Amino acid sequence: MNKSKYLLRSLAAILLGANLLFNSGCFLFAVAAVGAAAAGTVAYVDGKLEATLNNGYDSVVSASNKAIAQLEFAKPEERKDELSDTLVTHTAKGDRIEIVVTKAGDKLTKVSIRVGTFGDQQMSQTILDKINSNL
Repeated sequence: MNKSKYLLRSLAAILLGANLLFNSGCFLFAVAAVGAAAAGTVAYVDGKLEATLNNGYDSVVSASNKAIAQLEFAKPEERKDELSDTLVTHTAKGDRIEIVVTKAGDKLTKVSIRVGTFGDQQMSQTILDKINSNL
């Protein structure tokens, strides 16, 4: 009899935990984390989209420049060295776009995208998608 009470309490605790997880938004974070682990990580924090890509630094820099051209943004100002590249461009509306590409390893590169002063998540994601399509 004690064993069945234990199982019943365990099941209730699991269901309660699952309910809290699904209703708190943590579930979406957990699903995103699992998906991100398979294809690099992506997070939108403080108006900036930050991604870690499983590609070499030079190929990500090239893909970023291609994305800017394909999206028809203004010709970018570029500051580049062996470890990082900062591309600054503008949309037709005049919104400033800053893309920072940083070497994190031989086949690991970090990309940070900020659109405007306060950020634009949808536009940042569009830029990242275009970068990824060029890799």
